[in-house]
Amino acid sequence: MLRTQYREIQAATSETARGINRGIVLNLIRRRQPISRADLARVSGLQRSTVSLIIEQLIREKWVIPGPLGRLPRGRRPTFLQLNDRRAIVVVDLRPTITTFAISDPNGRFLAQQEVPTPADASTAAVQFSEKIGQMISAYPDLVFEGIGVSVPGRFDDNQQRVMFTPNLKWGEFDLRGPLEKASGLGVELENAANACALAEVWFGYGERTRDIVVVTVSEGLGVALVSNVQLVRGFNGMAGEFGHVPLDPGGPLCGCGGRGCWEVYASNWAAVRYYHESRATAGGLTFRHLLSLAESGDGLALKALERMGEAIGRGMRMIVAGVAPEEIVFVGEFTRFWDRIGPVIEAGVRAAVLVGKPPRVRPAEASPSTARLRGTVAMVLQKHFGPVVERRQGVRSKGRAKALARSGR
Repeated sequence: MLRTQYREIQAATSETARGINRGIVLNLIRRRQPISRADLARVSGLQRSTVSLIIEQLIREKWVIPGPLGRLPRGRRPTFLQLNDRRAIVVVDLRPTITTFAISDPNGRFLAQQEVPTPADASTAAVQFSEKIGQMISAYPDLVFEGIGVSVPGRFDDNQQRVMFTPNLKWGEFDLRGPLEKASGLGVELENAANACALAEVWFGYGERTRDIVVVTVSEGLGVALVSNVQLVRGFNGMAGEFGHVPLDPGGPLCGCGGRGCWEVYASNWAAVRYYHESRATAGGLTFRHLLSLAESGDGLALKALERMGEAIGRGMRMIVAGVAPEEIVFVGEFTRFWDRIGPVIEAGVRAAVLVGKPPRVRPAEASPSTARLRGTVAMVLQKHFGPVVERRQGVRSKGRAKALARSGR
């Protein structure tokens, strides 16, 4: 039985309906472009007059531009519509060792991409990131920048406007949104890296066809994103999905979160490197990329380390499958290059957790790990315009940039 909390409900208004219809039309253009007004009306079920009014608004706002003319046996030739690829988003993938910056259009196509070493502390990062973002924006004066999206290896608390939990970054609590907004004059959206990958699947991958998905990101740590009924589950303080820090063995190795024997210490990239060192009794210094190269060259110990990693991933998936019962599980990580070898091991762990019925579909993400995170940050910025109810968070815009945009008519 669904319990309705009437104290938290706001009555629907005509503005609500317009926002929903606008989001429907904008998403249909995004997914089916180029598309005509007539086809939009047919697919959406909206009146042609309603579609025309929405399209006129979107063209005025520079979100949509007219494309090529269509051909019909008779009558007026339709004009096809498409998203304006002159609008752009700055995206940042913050990781413990390397941070990636990119510029994307609304379709998730990247126009530029750069990698820099991740600074040692948050205050230095705020300064260096602001400078890098400013340089990239200045290099594309013909683009209209909508905002900045940042994926972080931790959890962002929207109430406190701070990143609160970063066990592998080790910066403590920090504010990245404020300094970047102040320096750029653009709104900044932050999201956990696993949640960003889930958004990438829903927006740009096969995930939009599925209502209940679990996305597992395996890198320096292990993150889990939950999508239920096509909604990202955030939980209290944005902490939903921290399965990586559930202890599998309280007496196991020390985890970055301060606990022992967490799932992450057995199933992450660093765990695979540890397995390799243990098998050879060698000193540290090997990276996960080096381990993958060794495995590709046929190194038996490297392949065995990856298989142990896969077994640990599958073992941890049992608690997720039993507790969440997803329709599909998507894995993001460099290890998926060996999916033919590791995938069956993970699938066995998933099947073992199913009590009744079919097991969930298990597959690697179609995009590379870096692309998945970056595309997810694109979706973070765009979803306030493309969502069913449009929520406009303008952020801070510098007076100089606002005047420049007004002069250019953009």
